[in-house]
Amino acid sequence: MSDLAKDGFVRFEADETRALLGPEAVAAWDAFADSWNDLGLDTFMADGGRYRRRRFAAFAATPEGVARKPHQPHWQSRDYNPLNGGVQRWFEPVTEAIAEHPVTRGVIQAGLALFHPLSPASDQPWHVELHQFRIEARAGEQGLPTPEGAHRDGVDWVIVMLVDRRNVDSGVTDVFAPDGTSLGSFTLTAPGDAVFLDDHRVLHGVTAIRPLDPAAPAIRDVLVVTYRRESSAD
Repeated sequence: MSDLAKDGFVRFEADETRALLGPEAVAAWDAFADSWNDLGLDTFMADGGRYRRRRFAAFAATPEGVARKPHQPHWQSRDYNPLNGGVQRWFEPVTEAIAEHPVTRGVIQAGLALFHPLSPASDQPWHVELHQFRIEARAGEQGLPTPEGAHRDGVDWVIVMLVDRRNVDSGVTDVFAPDGTSLGSFTLTAPGDAVFLDDHRVLHGVTAIRPLDPAAPAIRDVLVVTYRRESSAD
């Protein structure tokens, strides 16, 4: 927590993440990761790309509990996402099995444990959005994990956790201060490697991926979870 408060982000190696999630989640990891093989194509890519697949869900969360919200669109202002923002984007919903999965609930609770004490006091729950992303690349066709470039998500806090990485070259995570100063550069390589970010203080982005072996596709699977304090109008 001290690094998150001091630097605006904190990295967790896979074994540290497993310790945060607990033994039940670790034992059920394979079924969780396998669900990335059933993601729908993201058809809202303004660059015309067909390299991203995803599912989406929203939750109301407090330290006392987490409840799934009715399915809804994902929306970002163009101030935060000049490429794909400004429209309601309806993605296929996260399956109920994954919404209730021990890994999913463990990640959400781990975020609450870190973020809640560092946030202003409020009697409103957190609006939590969960995204399953698969980025694919083939010979002559790179995949862009963050096609909008280095960015903020327009929320309070963000978690990015690697689920799988196969035949991938590059895919480097970069963290920047608002003035563009580099704060860190690293690659999530092992399933469970993660970074927790203060979205008010840092920008983040990931370099394009390419296949190491051009005869096979490159695949980068991540879970992204964002937290925004709800207002009474939400």
